[in-house]
Amino acid sequence: MASSPITMMKMKLNNCSPPSTAAAARFLPILGPHQIRFRSSLAPHHNPSFPRTIITRPTFSSSSIITAAMASEASVKVIDGKKVAKDVRDEINAEITRMKDSIGVVPGLAVILVGDRKDSATYVRNKKKACEAAGIKSYEVCLPENSTEEEVLKYISDFNDDPMVHGILVQLPLPSHMDEEKILHAVCIEKDVDGFHPLNIGQLAMRGREPLFVPCTPKGCIELLHRYNVEIKGKKAVVIGRSNIVGMPAALLLQREDATVSIVHSRTKNPEEITRQADIIIAAVGKPNMVRGSWIKPGAVIIDVGINPVEDATNPRGYRLVGDVCYEEAIKVASAITPVPGGVGPMTIAMLLSNTLLSAKRINNFK
Repeated sequence: MASSPITMMKMKLNNCSPPSTAAAARFLPILGPHQIRFRSSLAPHHNPSFPRTIITRPTFSSSSIITAAMASEASVKVIDGKKVAKDVRDEINAEITRMKDSIGVVPGLAVILVGDRKDSATYVRNKKKACEAAGIKSYEVCLPENSTEEEVLKYISDFNDDPMVHGILVQLPLPSHMDEEKILHAVCIEKDVDGFHPLNIGQLAMRGREPLFVPCTPKGCIELLHRYNVEIKGKKAVVIGRSNIVGMPAALLLQREDATVSIVHSRTKNPEEITRQADIIIAAVGKPNMVRGSWIKPGAVIIDVGINPVEDATNPRGYRLVGDVCYEEAIKVASAITPVPGGVGPMTIAMLLSNTLLSAKRINNFK
């Protein structure tokens, strides 16, 4: 039986072959039911308005072809987010033990889940397991879909006043009848371990100021660069995506590291050209395999935040996860890259635990 154009398009994108812009426009909205859109999860906040016509056929200069040909898959360094996250969790566990032995305090993280979304419930379970493994006390509230704003706000208020709770996380998305901004702003800034309170973001943006918390996923990206001794100072960095969740705070963090930062977003006219100038690329837009090998400067370091399901008939689940960067092409050009999965994802939860420990130390004046 002949394959439909859509099926053929999906197969091409899965294999990172360069599709036509018209075909890409047909495929990109089809992300499936597993697309993830909530804060402090393993996945970033995606920008559905990102242009669908910027995936172009590869264009190389003669010098870039020669340079890229000298690179090999064996020479690329895979940035192991799982290993780094485990190292971070072990360090957190040791510090929590020291804190408990010294002042008898155990950090506590409260998570509020509203509704019965399976993806949200899965991530709440993962966070609970990570807390237990690190020695953090986990407080969990699960409310039905038809709960009122007042009920949610009451739990937030109680956790704000509870000295045993040092971090509060409201799992997103919330039901449509709730005012998300109002609920999130009810979390007191001293316990905003997600790092998205306007005052925290404002402090992050200002020179000479320090936020109480840095958003977890961008913090994890920078931590990976540090742990792999990637020089940031003076380097050209490109962040693809400008969401409040990842792109914007990632750009601010890179600026704090003295990088020269450009942001590629939904209105950027020449994204491929701009991205090809980067020594460091952080891709966080939520479009599978959008960044091609032709977009990448030879020797660049790539942090791929994207986690996108694409159809895969060979996988028992019927799909597999890919990043925003075409991994098979990127490893032939880049000097280092995060895999998907196993790169940035594990770091997000590790940084959430790190922020919770930081909060407990600050509240109890523990050095």
